[in-house]
Amino acid sequence: MYPSLSLYINGRFLSAEGREVQTIRDPATQEALGELPWATGEDLDAALLAADHAFQTWRCSSPMERSAVLRRVGELARERANDIARAITQDNGKPLAEAVAEVLNSAEHAEWAAEECRRIYGRVVPPRNPLVRQWVVREPVGVCAAFSPWNFPMGQAMKKVVAAIGAGCTVVLKGPEESPSAVDALARLFHDAGLPPGVLNVVWGVPSTISKHLIESPIVRKVSFTGSVPVGKHLAAMAGAHMKRVSMELGGHSPVLVFDDADVEQAATLLARFKVRNAGQVCVSPSRFYVQSRVYDRFVSAFTEVINSVTMGHGLQPESQMGPLVHARRLEAVQSLVEDARRQGGEVLSGGGRLPGAGHFFAPTVITGLPDTARVMNEEPFGPLAPITRFTDLEEVLRRANSVPFGLASYVFTHSIQTSTRVANGLEAGMVNINHFGMAHPELPFGGIKDSGIGSEGGTELFDGYLATKMITQI
Repeated sequence: MYPSLSLYINGRFLSAEGREVQTIRDPATQEALGELPWATGEDLDAALLAADHAFQTWRCSSPMERSAVLRRVGELARERANDIARAITQDNGKPLAEAVAEVLNSAEHAEWAAEECRRIYGRVVPPRNPLVRQWVVREPVGVCAAFSPWNFPMGQAMKKVVAAIGAGCTVVLKGPEESPSAVDALARLFHDAGLPPGVLNVVWGVPSTISKHLIESPIVRKVSFTGSVPVGKHLAAMAGAHMKRVSMELGGHSPVLVFDDADVEQAATLLARFKVRNAGQVCVSPSRFYVQSRVYDRFVSAFTEVINSVTMGHGLQPESQMGPLVHARRLEAVQSLVEDARRQGGEVLSGGGRLPGAGHFFAPTVITGLPDTARVMNEEPFGPLAPITRFTDLEEVLRRANSVPFGLASYVFTHSIQTSTRVANGLEAGMVNINHFGMAHPELPFGGIKDSGIGSEGGTELFDGYLATKMITQI
């Protein structure tokens, strides 16, 4: 059964109790699943005060204590993975296997943070005067406001929370109202792992109202957001007006470069399967395909064949390989891109429209013959669209791949070391994957450049955005 949803403030789970509520629906059937309570202004103030109060002690907590809590969160996430994943599939739409993988990856992030938080080191700096001692320490920045998205509701929230808590910060987290069950489950993981009250608080409501309330509060010292570029820029501007540090993991428009010496059929199969992951609602989804002319026809044929074999359906059905889009607004946005592509001379080889029925299903779509001016070549599609175009040489494809303001992920397929080196050096992206998909492991930094964001999540860089540097000198 779908879980009962709550706010989580100062160690207490709070139900509707007279608050405004939002009906949560299954995007595959439009069935009502439950009701999500929205935070009042008093709730937001209570969460901020609880986080501020808890910070006074949590900042001084032992790294071993933080590590023990995070490790226990990882253990509990593994134990509860199937139940958490089932609810994710119900309110998010992704196939159950993908939801389980997301929960297990979240457990890995908690376990990685549990290890790394024991290694937040300072340093001693040799002095010019032998009577002087000087050293550098890293200290938690304070209360953090975190905003996590609906496409990976457990994974994205977990990255932010474990980084903040492991660094000694406290958190007020606004989860995604479209797909809330995972963040509700996350709060219960930390609660049951023994996290002190107030260190983590979870609120829900109108995003613009909550973001304004939290970011403008003098209690908050750090803002972390994952979502669209326009919203990220708006929140960063709000934070900048109050001189608050930010981490932003924003949109992407990932170029795929397939060279004529690649294993074309293997590349097409891998990319087609990856394209339909979470119905293309992935910030690092391959979304602009550049294929060298000599192998273009082979690639298009192989890619389209795999796309046409994808089984769509409710994510709880074992045979489903792709579920619905999350809501009607996504359907409209994706359809608009397809219509523009047709107007610009693109040929739709597969898909191209919504499937009949109550759910938000959109057929995986392959489009060829597009000019680079088409909207789908310049705007993040965030849906199961694959525009495929030709290129001639390396310099041309680098110029075209770097022509958009995004710079998150990229993909290269070639067996030439020279080509892969030149492209890896030349691509304007925070992450470059060569001949496979190697991102999102907790030991690796995840983040972009240009309009795609500021800072990284994961890797040894995990805590950078949550720590302040203090120099101490003494004679």
